[in-house]
Amino acid sequence: MVELQSGYKLKKLRSDRGGEYTSAEFLQFCEEIGLERQLTVAYSPQQNGVAERKNRTIVEMSKTMMKEKKLPYKFWGEAVNTAVYIRDRCPTKALEKVSPFEAFSGRKSGVKHLKVFGSICFCHVPNQLRSKLEDAAVKCIFVGYGKCEKGYRVYNLQTNKITTSRSVIFDENSLWDRDTQTVDSVTVQIRSEDTSRSSEEEHEETMIDIPSPPQVLAHAKCAAHIADTELYG
Repeated sequence: MVELQSGYKLKKLRSDRGGEYTSAEFLQFCEEIGLERQLTVAYSPQQNGVAERKNRTIVEMSKTMMKEKKLPYKFWGEAVNTAVYIRDRCPTKALEKVSPFEAFSGRKSGVKHLKVFGSICFCHVPNQLRSKLEDAAVKCIFVGYGKCEKGYRVYNLQTNKITTSRSVIFDENSLWDRDTQTVDSVTVQIRSEDTSRSSEEEHEETMIDIPSPPQVLAHAKCAAHIADTELYG
C-alpha cells in the first residue's frame, strides 16, 4: 500500500527479532519481493532508535489520554490509533515544520475536527433506527477517528459497541465515571487579562458553564421534534 501511494519502492526493512519478523513464512515473502531484512541484536533497541523512540512517545501519549478520562485499558488500541492520528498531523523539525501527513500525501490536514479523546458525546440516531418517541441521540464515549469513513469512532454506553458516526455533539470537559455509571462535568474558569488596563486593576474572570449532558440531550430531542413537526405539519 505504501509503495502504491508514495511511488517509492521499499528496499530494506529493519526490525527487532520478534517472531512475526523471523518466521519462515515472512522470510520467504521478503525473498520473493526482493526485500532486504535488517534485524537488531537481541536486547539492543538502540540499534533501531528512531522507531523505538517513536513507539515510546505513542505509548506515553496513549496512557496519558486514557488516564485523563479514567478509561479502562481495554481502550488501549483505540488510544494508540488516536495518538498516531494526532502525531501524524503535528509539524516536526525533521520535516522542516511539515507534518508527516502532509509530507506523505502532499496535502495539508485540518485540525478543527480534532476532539478530546475519551470525552462524552451524543450521537444522532437516524430516523430509520428509531420511532418518533425515542431519543434522537445516544450517549457515547469518543474513542477515535474513522479509518475508512469520514466520521468519529464512538463507544456506545448502552450496547458496549464501537461504531462510526458523523453527527456528533461533544462535551469535551466531561468524562464517564465507571463506578457510579454517571457523567462527571466540570465548570471551566478562564482568567483573562486586558492589557489596556492598569496593572493595579484585578484580572477579569469569566465563568463558562458547560451544558450538562441532559441539557445537550434535551436540545437534540427538541431539534428532532421541531423537524418532525415541520415535516408532518
